[in-house]
Amino acid sequence: MALFNNNFRSGWTLFLRNGLIITFLVLFALATIFPIYFMVISSFGDPIEAGAMSYSIFPSKISFESYKFFFNFNAHTYDWLLNSLIVAACITVSNVLFATLAGYAFAKMKFKGKNVLFAVLLGSMMIPGQVTQVPLYILIVNVFELQNTYEALIMPSIVTVYNIFLVKQFMSSIPKEILEAAKIEGCSQPKIFYYIILPLSKTVMAVLAILTFMAAWNDFFWPFLVTNTMDMQTIQVGLKNFRFANTTYFAPMMAGATISAVPMFILFFSLQKYFLEGVTVGAVKG
Repeated sequence: MALFNNNFRSGWTLFLRNGLIITFLVLFALATIFPIYFMVISSFGDPIEAGAMSYSIFPSKISFESYKFFFNFNAHTYDWLLNSLIVAACITVSNVLFATLAGYAFAKMKFKGKNVLFAVLLGSMMIPGQVTQVPLYILIVNVFELQNTYEALIMPSIVTVYNIFLVKQFMSSIPKEILEAAKIEGCSQPKIFYYIILPLSKTVMAVLAILTFMAAWNDFFWPFLVTNTMDMQTIQVGLKNFRFANTTYFAPMMAGATISAVPMFILFFSLQKYFLEGVTVGAVKG
């Protein structure tokens, strides 16, 4: 009887604990999803001024007029989407290429000053991005005179220290015996990198592409600084044009935000496996 009571108490305690954990996770998921839900629902409202809108969690009708208003708002709506795609794609490709090369060099190659250089790179990660915005802006706009160009949007983000660090940590887990065997067979460094390192690094490269594309696509502050005409704005900056001095076209703005979020949803769900694996990249040494 005593054994039964102990088992009952243990089972009941486990049930309560799991129930509390599940409840907390459900509430956290709802709190996370609700802003996205509200954005999508609001985008189906009529394209009227924000002050005249009636906000509700469950809309009484569904209308696509705000989406028509968004695309017919001005001649540069499609330019915003195209600019975002060009900038995000170029930044993603350059980061995957250069971060992979730099990560391989720091992880597997020997050269003078490697540890010092890597320490300097890690130290630069501690500098807040806001501190470098002013000198970077002066360099791009006043020195190179690249304002309102694709170069101004892309150059500051060609490669990031975080991506180099991520790749370096992953490649450090690749057994060095594999590379030594390749050297014995007569492989040069480029062949080792292309035929051995790259196939083994597909996971980290996919994670790198996902994170970089998302960051570049959603960036607002830097494109806002270096663009001064509507034809060069990205979609995130273009959405501010729906806000005027005395009013805001809220529903069309939410329609544009929903459209801008579609590539993120497609990217995440199509590469979800790699994205989840990226949480443990570099954490386990093989």
